[in-house]
Formats: sequence, structure tokens, C-alpha cells
Amino acid sequence: MPIASTQSDFRNHIKDYLDKVNDENQTVLIARSNQRAAAVISQEQLNTLLEAVNAKEDSLDYAITRDKLIEMHILPDDPIVEPTDDYWNSFKPKDNSNQ
Repeated sequence: MPIASTQSDFRNHIKDYLDKVNDENQTVLIARSNQRAAAVISQEQLNTLLEAVNAKEDSLDYAITRDKLIEMHILPDDPIVEPTDDYWNSFKPKDNSNQ
């Protein structure tokens, strides 16, 4: 979950905020005037997000980048699928002998 800050608090505690960004993969949201805000993220996080945007969805690069984003807690982890008979049977070839 992102950390919210005002401009003056961010300015006064910039080292602490930047340490959280780099060491804990935190995102800092800085409130500005006129309902504007700025976000501070690490270079690693930015690079991973850019890789994800540029990767083709069904590619290995996309899968690797998606795993990195899950590890950074940017994306939620995939839900665990309960291994029922219906689940495992969905991988078996369909019997077309009745056609």
C-alpha cells in the first residue's frame, strides 16, 4: 500500500522516504496543490513496470516480469486452484469417438 505524504513532510524527511522506496519497494504519493499528486518509485520498480508494458502478454518475458511485480507486491499473487477431478480432467484430451 502506498505511503501518502505532503510536500513539506516529504521535503523534511526525504532520506527516510527514499530509503523506504529503495529498501522496501514502497511507493510514496506526495499531495500537491490543486488536487494533484506525484508518485516516487524505485528505478527497479520503474524498469519492471516498463518491461511489463512492453512485453507481449503470452511471452516468457511477460511471465518473468509479472513474477517480479508479484514479488514486489505490486500485483496480487495468483489464486491457488484447488485440484479437483474436474480441474485435472480439463487437461485431458477430449474423446471424439462419438462423432
